[in-house]
Amino acid sequence: MNRRDFLRQTASLTAACSILPGFAYAKKSSGKLLKSIGIQLFSLPKMLEHDFRKAIEMLAGMGYREIELYGPYPFSAESAKAGWEAVTPQLGFSGSGFFGHSILDIKTILNDFEIRVTSIHTDLETLQTRMPQLQEAAEILGFKYACIPYIPENLRSTLDEYKRTAELFNIIGEEAINSGIRFGYHNHGYGLQEKNGQIPFQIILDETDSGNVFFELDIFWTVAGGANPADYLQSYPERFKLMHIKDMKELVRFAGDGGSPAEWISLFPYMTTAGNGVLDLQGIIEAGLDAGVEHFFVEQDMVENPETALKMSIDHLKAL
Repeated sequence: MNRRDFLRQTASLTAACSILPGFAYAKKSSGKLLKSIGIQLFSLPKMLEHDFRKAIEMLAGMGYREIELYGPYPFSAESAKAGWEAVTPQLGFSGSGFFGHSILDIKTILNDFEIRVTSIHTDLETLQTRMPQLQEAAEILGFKYACIPYIPENLRSTLDEYKRTAELFNIIGEEAINSGIRFGYHNHGYGLQEKNGQIPFQIILDETDSGNVFFELDIFWTVAGGANPADYLQSYPERFKLMHIKDMKELVRFAGDGGSPAEWISLFPYMTTAGNGVLDLQGIIEAGLDAGVEHFFVEQDMVENPETALKMSIDHLKAL
């Protein structure tokens, strides 16, 4: 049985695997499942914008030891900066990247609280045109992974576009490896359902070089797209090196194909703290560890009460 057939046949089990803790995969944990827990900083952008040092101190006090930055950055492509400026009025904040600090100041603050940058989110154009600047930032801050958080719509409308995107990923991935960086793609909820006999996300997985292109599995968006995170982890070992952890209040699916920001935003109310929802986090994390996932990040997009929510999430994960 090939991977596509396996995933198709197990799709009907997604709901059960996602809702029932321990179903199909989870083992008995000793209470120390994750040695290091990280956080994607898009979880608390307003707090970081107001007082970066104080926010990092709070995260360190909770027990977070790794962070994942989000762009744009001072070195980002101008198109990325312009795109960010266009959406910030709707978000109610404008901070990103280094939040007005120099990269050396960021390094000092993180060192003061013994927190490491292990990954960043950036954009395709920056990866294509600013690799030397990205490499310099990686050498200063110490991160190994640079991921794109989504595929632009004009690169994923058809199966042929997905195939061309896989070719582009291979080019970027090779240049990144040569620069001492690992390139990754963070999946959203689109591309997980069959289209003309193929599953688009599997095209990306199957047609990219396993030594140069890596993946960050977002478990919430994967379930929202109608797939089972554990199936992908088991079927593609060593491809997923990072994971975004957020729980789901109740099992929910995209109304459409999950391809538009409006659909993503419509599901924000279903996000909740780790352990406060229906996803089998222990089973998924164990599947991730077995499959070679190296970094696990709590992500609760722009959560309203980060002081409480982010502590609840890490406390739950520490107890697994």
